[in-house]
Formats: sequence, C-alpha cells, structure tokens
Amino acid sequence: MDILHLIDRLEELFNESRPIPFTHNVIVDEDRMLDLIDQMRVAIPEEVKKAQQVLAQKDRILAQAQEEANRTLALAREKSEQLIERDALVQAAQARAEQIVSQIRADAEIQRIEADKYVVDTLRNLEMELERYLNQVRNGITTLQQELPKEEVEIS
Repeated sequence: MDILHLIDRLEELFNESRPIPFTHNVIVDEDRMLDLIDQMRVAIPEEVKKAQQVLAQKDRILAQAQEEANRTLALAREKSEQLIERDALVQAAQARAEQIVSQIRADAEIQRIEADKYVVDTLRNLEMELERYLNQVRNGITTLQQELPKEEVEIS
C-alpha cells in the first residue's frame, strides 16, 4: 500500500477523533491507529525495496547497453576484415564502424545518465517522504511530552 495513502488515512483518523473538552487532546480509536501504524511499518520497507529495484534495473540496462555495444563492435570488426581487399570500401566500413561504436557509446552514456537521474530523483523523493514522516513522528512525540504532567516527566 502506498505510504502517502496510509498517512492520509492516519490524518483522517485524527480528524475523525473526538476532542476532549478544554484540552488539545482527542480520543483516537486505538485499534485503527495501531492497524495504520502496522501498515506503515510494512509500506516503508516496500518503498525502499522499490528504490533498490530501480538501482538494479539501472545496472541491468547499463549491462545490456554495454553488451550491445560489444556485439556491434565485433560485427563491425568482422565486416571490416572481410572488406580489407577493397581500399575504398575498407575505409568506408571503418568509418561506419567507428560511427556506430561512437553512437552506441553515446546512447549507452545517455541511458546511464537518464537511469542515474531517475534513481537520484526517486531516492530524493523517498528521502523527502522519510524526512516528512520523521518530522511528523518528532512533532507527535513533542506534543505528547508537552501534555504529560510535570511529575511524570520528572520521574522519567
């Protein structure tokens, strides 16, 4: 389940909670709250797994591009060896082979750069989401600590 959806459900649960008169406290359905927390514990590792899958996919794409470049280079070399008897054709074949190799290397580099950008963007989004969750948790802890009677805080 999408972590943002779970956060929306958590906020909805909070908004549906009944306020305690003359305080900033609310009564929350404990079972629903614990269920949402459990779902969040499951969802956050899934988001991390998705990021790891993106990294693995990037590596696979780079390996395929390198493999294709190697195959094309080998084919170009074979062709140039077959045409070695004809000077004009040999020169044209070598130029074309170099052009193909250059194009494939450029394409592979573009794919690598795009994959890296995608991974960085995905990891940045994940980092922002995790920071937002951490801030919400810290705010919740701060709010709860501020609401505790002073004797209980001193005992702790």
